[in-house]
Amino acid sequence: MRGRVMRGRALCVLAAGAVAGLLFAPVFGLWALAPPIAAVLVACYAVVELCARVPALLPVRPVLALVAGAVALVEVSLFRTTFHGLPTAASLRALAAGVTDSWQLTLQSTWPVRPDAELLLFVPLLVLLTAVLGVELLRWPAVAVTPSLALLALSQAFVAVSGAVAVLVAFGYALVAACLLASWARSAVVPTVALCLVAGVAVAAVDPGPAFSLRRTQAAHAPLPRTTSPLGEVAARLSDPDAEVFSYTGDAPVDRWRLVVLDGFDGVTWTPADRYRRLGVGIGPPAGVTVPTESHSARLTVPGDGPWVPSQAMPASVDGIAPLVDEATGALLSPGRTGRVEYDLRWWEPRVDPDRLRDAGVSAEFAPGDLGIVPPRVAELAREATGGARPTFRSALVLEQYLSREYKVATGEPLPTGSGWPQLREFLFDAKRGTSEQFAAAYVVLARIVGIPARLAVGYRAPTPAPDGRVVVRNRDVLAWPEVAVAGVGWVPLDPAGGAGGAAAARSGLAQVTAAARADLPPPQDELPDPPLPADEPVPTPGPDIDFRELAAWAALGLVALLALGLVAIPAAKVVRTWRRRRLTGPRGVVAAWWEVRDRLRAHGTRVTPGMTPRDLAAVSEGPVADTLHRLAHRLDAALWSGAGADDGDVAAAWEAVREVRLALARRPVGARLKAVFAVR
Repeated sequence: MRGRVMRGRALCVLAAGAVAGLLFAPVFGLWALAPPIAAVLVACYAVVELCARVPALLPVRPVLALVAGAVALVEVSLFRTTFHGLPTAASLRALAAGVTDSWQLTLQSTWPVRPDAELLLFVPLLVLLTAVLGVELLRWPAVAVTPSLALLALSQAFVAVSGAVAVLVAFGYALVAACLLASWARSAVVPTVALCLVAGVAVAAVDPGPAFSLRRTQAAHAPLPRTTSPLGEVAARLSDPDAEVFSYTGDAPVDRWRLVVLDGFDGVTWTPADRYRRLGVGIGPPAGVTVPTESHSARLTVPGDGPWVPSQAMPASVDGIAPLVDEATGALLSPGRTGRVEYDLRWWEPRVDPDRLRDAGVSAEFAPGDLGIVPPRVAELAREATGGARPTFRSALVLEQYLSREYKVATGEPLPTGSGWPQLREFLFDAKRGTSEQFAAAYVVLARIVGIPARLAVGYRAPTPAPDGRVVVRNRDVLAWPEVAVAGVGWVPLDPAGGAGGAAAARSGLAQVTAAARADLPPPQDELPDPPLPADEPVPTPGPDIDFRELAAWAALGLVALLALGLVAIPAAKVVRTWRRRRLTGPRGVVAAWWEVRDRLRAHGTRVTPGMTPRDLAAVSEGPVADTLHRLAHRLDAALWSGAGADDGDVAAAWEAVREVRLALARRPVGARLKAVFAVR
């Protein structure tokens, strides 16, 4: 009997650990977590069963459970590190990395995380530790549940559940905890379930704002490797135009491919931001993009080496390689790449009509950016190039048009290089010829001076596809271009060098829309009209200070809470009352049994007045209940009036009458019994 109880408690502890571990599902996916968690828990229970059959092993049970769980985890998640199924030194190193590194790698990744073993190992390892501690603490069931409760809290620090999921989790955890406590103290079950359910309802109904998240509060960007900037290679690549860089086939035309985006400028060099994360299963469009988006995909083959691989502005997913991604720019980084790679890229592209794009304002989400020490006359040139118009996408197009009209694309040798202030001043005021490097860098600094948020991207222009749909990108297609942040649309690429050099027509949707907006600009000699200002926000009508919607919501929440409390509090109060009565001894114990019978009959609808005796109540009762009340009346008279009092046997006999009444009432219809459970008295 005792062994069966202990096994039941052990199963409850393991189930509590499973619930807490599976709460990491929003990070890794449910089906990625289930096998390793199940493996460690099955191994742990096997050890519990073994030690129950062989008591001599009890002193080493925690060690056996840890070893068995680790072996099971190796077989399920790290089989590639084994030798014919046997763990090796590599398996031990992987487990050690699971303890020290995997949680950090998870914080360095976009979510949902790729279900790789090196990232998710810390979850089944924590579940194993929780299970071992819980089993060893089973002597105190209320304490045994605390390790799984701590793991549950940790899972919420990674990603907090809310809404109906929170209620379901609370219900599931309450059920497991109640089963564990039921074998210890039945009176603790109802309060446990009540607290968990009320907590779940409160979490689901109350919106306390953004939940705490380790991912947001812990800076866990992957380190950026040292490498040569693609911006400095523009002139060198143009000197060897026929060299193949990469090829691709796609389901839609592409205008350009990006390698890196440089948004830092100190007056000398352009630098990318160090904000790369490991790319997870997939990412959605940026939060600032409010226009509709559509999905495109392509398969790319990239020979050679180098950390950056071609990408698009809003990558959604990558299959074939596991790159780092800068979500703000879409740049993909594959550190340590030394040879040819093939991968499938899926990305988002915004859909917007030319009129809306032309009249759009610049995004207030981004600051214009750093400029270093601006040389004289450059600010005056920026205002001249934009006609003194306020910063909008239309003025951004006018600035692009100005550079395309007033400057020339350099051809032949030597090609100008460099994009710091000395080279830009030479380009803007003296030579007035340059490669796309000088065009893009000059555009960005002039745009930032007049308040337009802009950044510099480096990559390749997409050439014409072959008849079979394959597109080969060569060195001659290298391109640097500026991008401006447009409200609701995101970063829109421009091409001042293409306008100056007579580039081919745009191919992709956003590039074609930009070209249409560009074609609708007024002639350069005309004054640039400012786009219409957005309509004023409607002024709310003054009203009472009371927010009736909020008040109604709180009232509804209060009713739900009261209902939940009523459903559990009334039965709980009766259980506590009965428990306290059963602790009484002597004549008081017999009287307590009479009170218990009286209250149970009253809950089932029997009319009971304050002065009624057991015999009075027997007179209005029927069948076996009446007989039981007559016997109880005899014992009550003997205990109170005979002078002999009542011993434990008398008390037990009185409570036997309670049991007989309870069994008789249990034969009543279900509806009547439910009504009796929630009767207030």
